[in-house]
Amino acid sequence: MNAEDTVPTILITGAARRVGAAIARTLHASGARVILHYRSSAVAAEQLAAALNSVRPDSALLLRGDLRQDGMGEHLVSSVIDQVGRLDGLVNNASSFFPTPVGEIRLADWDDLIGSNLKGPLFLSQAAAPHLKRNHGAIVNIIDIHAERPLSGYPLYCAAKAGLLGLTRALALELAPQVRVNGVSPGPIAWPDDDLFSADERAAIVNHTLLRREGEPQDIAGAVRYLMLDAPYVTGQIIAVDGGRSAHL
Repeated sequence: MNAEDTVPTILITGAARRVGAAIARTLHASGARVILHYRSSAVAAEQLAAALNSVRPDSALLLRGDLRQDGMGEHLVSSVIDQVGRLDGLVNNASSFFPTPVGEIRLADWDDLIGSNLKGPLFLSQAAAPHLKRNHGAIVNIIDIHAERPLSGYPLYCAAKAGLLGLTRALALELAPQVRVNGVSPGPIAWPDDDLFSADERAAIVNHTLLRREGEPQDIAGAVRYLMLDAPYVTGQIIAVDGGRSAHL
């Protein structure tokens, strides 16, 4: 790999599992080289990279880092440029999610939720911007329908995602015309692994969608692919992929 290589290179944060892995597979299948960022899911990240590289050698690379840490955005982008020589796209997918009832919110909760959902994407986008401008690239942020329609019991998470929504539109303005910046807001796609929602709560949420069913990670991946690769005249937009749930919340 070298700077003369013209294969589009896309960095995906939180790419080891779930929605992030689906995004990585979809962009890889579309011909991109993917940089798989992960924080703690090393085994899953290594398995995904191995699977993608078995299809196309040297088409998936791994980067580990905690996006909440100062300087991590700059470090990750520098690592991509050092290893590959170019950066054409950024998908800010990594996210923390847990309840923070008012009266029980701690500074550690602030650092975690704001750090992963807003601080990380901001400084990563800032570090990536010069390289994306050079290649007329794109940023896609994974937001949440609850950025605009808050979820009870999760005020800090909702505020962090609302910040990311605002950042998406602000960056579209700041980085135009060379870089497009858009967002995807999922609805009930992939439930948390720690059973935060009971079976009854999940059923109620699904029943409130217009399509009366859960979505799949591939639904989000398809929207990301469109915004990243097939939407040259789209910027500053947020697409809700939620089965119609946000249409009548």
